[in-house]
Amino acid sequence: MTEQQSNSMPPAATPGTPEADRVRSYLQAQAARLPLPHLVEKVRTDMQQVKESLHAVPEARYTLRPAENDWSANEVANHLVQTSRGVALGITMVLDSGATPGEITDLIDSSHETHSPGEWWRILETDREEILQRVSKASGEEHLDVLWPHRVFGDLNWREWLLFMRVHDLDHARQLLAVADEVNA
Repeated sequence: MTEQQSNSMPPAATPGTPEADRVRSYLQAQAARLPLPHLVEKVRTDMQQVKESLHAVPEARYTLRPAENDWSANEVANHLVQTSRGVALGITMVLDSGATPGEITDLIDSSHETHSPGEWWRILETDREEILQRVSKASGEEHLDVLWPHRVFGDLNWREWLLFMRVHDLDHARQLLAVADEVNA
């Protein structure tokens, strides 16, 4: 197992830095300001960038790492799906019972699945649509006092975690495009 596979991903921002504070402020402000249908649509719409990015790497090169400590496109896709599932589970737990979820992990699992770009997209889209449908049935005010930790952005409520999915998607869509540039070079 490589060091990257056994450890959490290097954060795009380090806790307590201006960048982490900026993202946290964005999550909090937008999640509080936007009506729930707009939050859902923002997450759904920006997923299209993930779809395009998943297909930017040729399938024959999908499991190749551009460099030893970089992630392959397949590892990025697996990470997107696993993190999305963890966030969705947390949101559902809060909405259904008001229970506090545990911390969402940000790990690359050495036993990751291998799928084609189209299969990864179908998995992510199916999972995501399920949570977006669940959230769409909420009033938007349920259990906003229930917070659970993100290791960089601190404690977030379920609306903030929903918007985090968008930020996470866009971050990894850019990463997939960088992988595509490297493996296609």
